[in-house]
Amino acid sequence: MEYDPRFDAFVWAQEEVLAYFRSDEKSTLLRENVISRQLADKLLTDVERADFYGLPEGCRMRENAKIISPEKLTCGTHVYIGEGVIVDASGGLTIGSHTTLAAGVFVWSHTSHKANLAMANYPASELIERKPTAIGSGVFIGGPSVVVSGVTIGDRTVVLPMSCITRDIPGNCMVGGSPAKVIKMLEA
Repeated sequence: MEYDPRFDAFVWAQEEVLAYFRSDEKSTLLRENVISRQLADKLLTDVERADFYGLPEGCRMRENAKIISPEKLTCGTHVYIGEGVIVDASGGLTIGSHTTLAAGVFVWSHTSHKANLAMANYPASELIERKPTAIGSGVFIGGPSVVVSGVTIGDRTVVLPMSCITRDIPGNCMVGGSPAKVIKMLEA
């Protein structure tokens, strides 16, 4: 096999990154988690990726989706999490069965805006608020859309793309806009 000078550049790049690794316990645990998630993202199928995150039967999770604090997520069956979705369960999150979070949806259960305004945005800041968020069963959230912390979306709701859910939404309706408003009620 002939020597390829690109190999030296590759090794140099890896060494450059490794120089920034911290050896403290928290960094080591986080790194292991990051590496596992990256491998799951690149190598597993949608169903396998959902299994990796502990989601129940029939769930699927596309590439580049992320679940923050999966141990605080209660998820129904047959949930679809689209590409690039961020699901933040750090404040507690419930997602009902047969619900879709389409590509680019962000679901939050925490906010740090008070910490930012008070110049106190650091890990474990007392000003970071965590609130349970709930998404019902049979919900479709078109992406990209945002669900802010502490809201509840009722069963059988359609959220149109480019919407921002800032308050509770009743079931059996279609909503859209920023902030989202009920556009029409759906037949039960």
